[in-house]
Amino acid sequence: MNPSHSDQTFNSLIPDNEMATGHCSHTPSTLIPTRFPATTSQGIAHPQASHPANSHAQTLYMPIESPPTPAPSPGPTSARPPVYPLGLASNHLLNAQDPTLRRQILASILASCTPSELLFISTTIAPLLKRDILFHLPTELSFHILSFIDDPRSLVRASQVSKHWYRLITEECVWRSMCHVDGFDDFDDESVAWSKNDFPVWREDFSYREHYKMSHVTMTSWRNGGSMLQSHRIPVVSPDNGTVTSLALDRDWIVVGLANSKILIFSAKTGVLARTLVGHDMGVWAVCLVSKGGYLAKPPADEEEEDGSGGSRHGRRRRRNEVDALRSSIARMGVSSKQDQYISPSLRIALGLDSAESEGSGLGESSSRTADDHPEMAQDAFPGKRSDNSYASQGWGQPNALVVSGGCDKTLRVWDIKTGYCIYVLAGHTSTVRCARVLHNRPIAVSGSRDGTVRVWDIQRGRALRILSGHGHSVRCLDVCGNRIVSGSYDTTCRVWDVDTGECLHILRGHFHEIYSVAFDGVRIASGGLDTTVRVWDARTGDCVALLQGHTALVCQLQLSPTVLATGGSDGRVITFDLSKYTVLHRIAAHDSSVTSLQFDKNFLVTGGNDGRVRLYETATGNFVRDLSDPSDTVWKVAYVKDICAIMCRRAGKTVMEIWSMKPKTL
Repeated sequence: MNPSHSDQTFNSLIPDNEMATGHCSHTPSTLIPTRFPATTSQGIAHPQASHPANSHAQTLYMPIESPPTPAPSPGPTSARPPVYPLGLASNHLLNAQDPTLRRQILASILASCTPSELLFISTTIAPLLKRDILFHLPTELSFHILSFIDDPRSLVRASQVSKHWYRLITEECVWRSMCHVDGFDDFDDESVAWSKNDFPVWREDFSYREHYKMSHVTMTSWRNGGSMLQSHRIPVVSPDNGTVTSLALDRDWIVVGLANSKILIFSAKTGVLARTLVGHDMGVWAVCLVSKGGYLAKPPADEEEEDGSGGSRHGRRRRRNEVDALRSSIARMGVSSKQDQYISPSLRIALGLDSAESEGSGLGESSSRTADDHPEMAQDAFPGKRSDNSYASQGWGQPNALVVSGGCDKTLRVWDIKTGYCIYVLAGHTSTVRCARVLHNRPIAVSGSRDGTVRVWDIQRGRALRILSGHGHSVRCLDVCGNRIVSGSYDTTCRVWDVDTGECLHILRGHFHEIYSVAFDGVRIASGGLDTTVRVWDARTGDCVALLQGHTALVCQLQLSPTVLATGGSDGRVITFDLSKYTVLHRIAAHDSSVTSLQFDKNFLVTGGNDGRVRLYETATGNFVRDLSDPSDTVWKVAYVKDICAIMCRRAGKTVMEIWSMKPKTL
């Protein structure tokens, strides 16, 4: 084949202008070689051209178009509206430094906008104007603002706004103020721990926020229903033997005294029966619980000891002479002397005797610890610490909890709860021990008997200290505050005694029949009896300051607080009085028969009656909240602490002891 012919054929496929310039207009195209068979001048293939030997291939280059470039993928959409550039004149005016000119430009723009455009401008500007006020304010002002919120749920919701709000609201000072607002300020026992030297140490793991949460949930459980830890049922052989006569409890233990001479010890945390104390020959009528730990308090100073240095020496000398005379008279009467030298070393440790020998006994002897060294030991000479409504007292630093009991066998016994051993048997009364109390932070017990005497005991060393004589009949009830004792008797009188000297300070006369109940808070004394009246006395002067009426039968239950007096009678009524005006706050028809138990705090009032009901009321309003237990035949005793409630009753012919917990299981 002629080469020139093939070149002409190829050139005929390319336009003349591209041949002239020597460039192809399809720059991105690709030239692909293509082979064609030989042809004649008329364009018909030669027959012999297809033969391999005679074939002469011709290469022809064809332009191929490249595929189009795809469009870019769309980017993420923005919530902001598109920003369109302003004109040069408008941009120059808006960037002007004169604020007045800028406002005029903005005002002219807004004046020309439609309502829909104004709505758009408003929704766009509103988020830009928002400011976190707590974030920009000083921390002190932020806490001051948060102090006006008294609803815990509002605080919890506010803590979810931002991390800064969460840090502010979880601060301890916020929840400490909430504890004071809602009355959950009983955190002193939880916030303070005791060192090996009996000095208070602040607990680093204590949290006001957790304390408030626990207290709030506990309060809700009181209103809506707690959980029963245990319900103990004891078969009753005879109606008298199964009667519960006395009850005492704290945060660790529940002590129950029975008419069958037994004392049962339950765990307040689990409700399990831990010990059965056997030793009394006859029924037990009084039990007191001494909590472990605490500190040893020195006796309050006499008023004479505060009048200068000379008066102080004279007061101490007079007091020492009186104590020596009382001890010698006790020795002549054949009253038991101290028994601490006969007990085992383990029981000495349980009583805290080893530390007491080096630091003083708290019975008026010299002590190496003073109020200046131990601020928590400082207490006013008058009135001092009030007794506990649940018949528990704070210890003097001993490692074990103790029980003091008295009964029909005329003895007072001291027990170690940990081992169940009877440490001391204190004899001296000539008739049934009807009531007993233990002073706070001092190893001193006081007992009242049907023999008409009140006796003071050293329960750490096992000895009698004083015999307080004066009543002409059985001593039915006792109460203590600081170093003062108030005793009520069937001789229709009450007497006020000094524990450390044995002196009778006042004789309170006014009742016409037997006195069955007394309450003493250091400032006032309340007494109630068979004459259906309640009298309030001034503890300093012994004068009767109020005569309160309202009951139609025996007044058998009394409790005092700084502002409220609650009374319960055999008529089933519970009456609360305002002590500032001595007027009635609430009259509550609590039970169909006699009120057997009464206890209240600033939140709730709990009552038990012979009608078999245990009822809960609000202290502030007197409104009924709910029944704490199922109905029973009769309720003997009810007592509670913060989140533990013990109910002693008879149901279906059996003695039932229910232990309820208001503490939440999980948070």
